Amino acid sequence: MVTGDAPLPRELADALGRMGLAAPDQPVRAERLTGGVSSEIWKVDTGGRAFCVKRALPKLQVADDWSVPVERNLYERRWYELADAKVPGCAPQVLGHDDWRMLFAMSYLDPAEYPLWKPQLAEGQVDLAFAAAVAADLAAIHAATAGDPLVAAGFQTGYLIEELRLDPYLRQAGRRHPDLADRLEALADRTLETEKALVHGDVSPKNILVNAGRPIFLDAECAWYGDPAFDPAFCLNHLLLKCHLATDARAELLRAFDAFAGAYLDGVDWEPRAEIEARIATLLPGLLLARIDGKSPVEYIADDATRDRVRTVARALLQQPVDTLAEVRAAWAESLQP
Repeated sequence: MVTGDAPLPRELADALGRMGLAAPDQPVRAERLTGGVSSEIWKVDTGGRAFCVKRALPKLQVADDWSVPVERNLYERRWYELADAKVPGCAPQVLGHDDWRMLFAMSYLDPAEYPLWKPQLAEGQVDLAFAAAVAADLAAIHAATAGDPLVAAGFQTGYLIEELRLDPYLRQAGRRHPDLADRLEALADRTLETEKALVHGDVSPKNILVNAGRPIFLDAECAWYGDPAFDPAFCLNHLLLKCHLATDARAELLRAFDAFAGAYLDGVDWEPRAEIEARIATLLPGLLLARIDGKSPVEYIADDATRDRVRTVARALLQQPVDTLAEVRAAWAESLQP
């Protein structure tokens, strides 16, 4: 969403020149974009083309106090470059970067041509083929980077996933549910200690553009070489929670869950399928609870009755873990019954 014309900060304007994206005598029109909580993003028009400039904020714009290292900007840019090299078209094109100031420029993708997946799901528009395409591309990125020591060396960012995801989501949920704290701590520790492939870390429908049936992944600020189970678990979590938003599309959302799970697991070739499915299935309930009682609760589940409904099914699955996604789905579907 555009807030209107605004003066581009001097350090960003200077960076455009160093990146070769704007000549000193070229007029620059800048618009501050809104919608994110972790970075400032500007749409820039200059020299007859439009692109975006993204700079990480040291403190996230959420209710809780949440400060995070700004070097996540560097790893987001690297994720875009590497993922797009492995699965062409899956990320915005990086046009330039200034790692000293922790900012980069990337292609501008007009929302009129590249709509976000989240509003479509919220409105009950559920495309099973697209859900499968998201999963297939994720699995392809994981497969292409699994066991690669060079990729691993370039994304030693466990401290970022801890500060951006594990502590504010799983560990925070444990602090608010002391009887489950040991279980949630164990899930967080297992995720942090598992190093198998390049992970995006924020595969949410709000970070996925629809491009003629193919996904474009945004906001890879949590990128790290770690447990690939985290990405499908994070996205499947959103498909389940959307059942409490797009209530008339619950059956289709559950089918999308199946399509996503099947497509992702079909692409797993770096480890036994049953092993990663078990990690996804045991992580999912922790993420469900975290989106109610973590630092970043979903904004569309606000009434106490629905929040308690999510807590009940998540707590039951944490207390008695299951190994398959079909079992998670069945428990969730049962929780939706009147």
